[in-house]
Amino acid sequence: MNMTLFQFLLALVFLTVVFSHITKKNSGAIILYAIQSLAVACLVFVFYLETHNIYSLLIAVLILLAKVIAAPAFIFRLVKKEDLKFSTSTFVNTPLTLLVVAGLTTVAHLPVFLPLTSIIPANHELLSIALSALFVSLFLIVNRKGAISQIVGILSFENMIVVFALFAGLEQSPGLQAGILFDICIWVVIATIFISHIYKHFGTLDVTEMQKLKD
Repeated sequence: MNMTLFQFLLALVFLTVVFSHITKKNSGAIILYAIQSLAVACLVFVFYLETHNIYSLLIAVLILLAKVIAAPAFIFRLVKKEDLKFSTSTFVNTPLTLLVVAGLTTVAHLPVFLPLTSIIPANHELLSIALSALFVSLFLIVNRKGAISQIVGILSFENMIVVFALFAGLEQSPGLQAGILFDICIWVVIATIFISHIYKHFGTLDVTEMQKLKD
């Protein structure tokens, strides 16, 4: 196993999640998600080179088409069509956000999660980082005020599940992955229509400004 390459790609995945918390523009978050998905596709492709399992190659191609190309294109098209502002904000300021990210990373390395991160002992550190990225992605969903950024957070969270399953050695059949990726594409289309109607009605995608939803 090419551990150095795996570590580099996983570090890239983790950093894209962290920088998604820092970026102040939705465009930046979308680009970071595309880079993250590309890194995930590369991880799966490296597994293909290691195992020569044709299913891994198919999954890598599906990730490339659905997550690197289709999903970002849908979101960018929505922003352009509705002339949305490419700015976003968080509920927690940047210094505190980074502190929470550091805390979640520390939590993922606690002994309580050892049964999860030691499923494959040789991948313990990789699984710990993948679990950290999963927690940080979950925090991205709840920390962002913009609906588009929250969508990116959900898609990022799904990426982290794929990465964790990859290093945990969980079997991922092409049928299962194709079904998941198809669901993501359909979900993105539905979310696009839903967000479009929200923006037309409220004139904003900032969830804190949608006071009428409380009535």
